[in-house]
Amino acid sequence: MSEERLERFSRIFKALSNPHRLRIILELAQCTPGSGMFTTTVDQVENCQQEFAKNLGLAPSTISHHFKELRLAGLLRIKRDGKNVLVSVNQEAIESMRNLF
Repeated sequence: MSEERLERFSRIFKALSNPHRLRIILELAQCTPGSGMFTTTVDQVENCQQEFAKNLGLAPSTISHHFKELRLAGLLRIKRDGKNVLVSVNQEAIESMRNLF
């Protein structure tokens, strides 16, 4: 396995080693079957983060941090388009983890 792939998997597993981030990615993956994408507004993303905060007993800013860490690890894609936000679970990253073992 190349050094680049090892680094990529290391970032993914580091992000998923946090139980809150693992729960977030699992719930988002269940909510977005198929393509793993959904389009929402900025307000809805904030509401989603507040809902995760409530369910996990964390501050909304902490949830925002977890979303950022998942994005930096390559597990989430978040793209703003005007007032809309495209959020997607990176299916390629999920598949690459499945193929690792």
